[in-house]
Amino acid sequence: MKLLTHTKSIDLNLGQTRSAGRAGRDRMANARVTDAERQELHAASASKGMSLSEWAREVLLREARRSDEDPLFIELIATRMLVVNLLKPLAMGKTVTQEDYTRISAAVRSDKRKVAHEIQQQYIAPAVKE
Repeated sequence: MKLLTHTKSIDLNLGQTRSAGRAGRDRMANARVTDAERQELHAASASKGMSLSEWAREVLLREARRSDEDPLFIELIATRMLVVNLLKPLAMGKTVTQEDYTRISAAVRSDKRKVAHEIQQQYIAPAVKE
């Protein structure tokens, strides 16, 4: 659509094209926020060079699609488990043999997801709902 002005026309359809096959966005997902929260959201979207609507859609969909298993967190916990299980015998003056290391590594591989989940629950459980 073009709008004619006194001296030139303005194309009102600029930037309104969508990817082939993508349905038009015709639904809204709303959340009530305080004025301070809205300012915080605007600042976050502006820092990414995005409108609040586009940024919020991206964040909401990313979170909705996110797996409960964060591979980075799981590997961090696995590293912690490995270090703790290797340091304990060393702190007690014992020698860690190759068999000990193999056993500890196998235990870490088999238990890391369960332990990571338990640690995540410790942080989630006391969270107060807003």
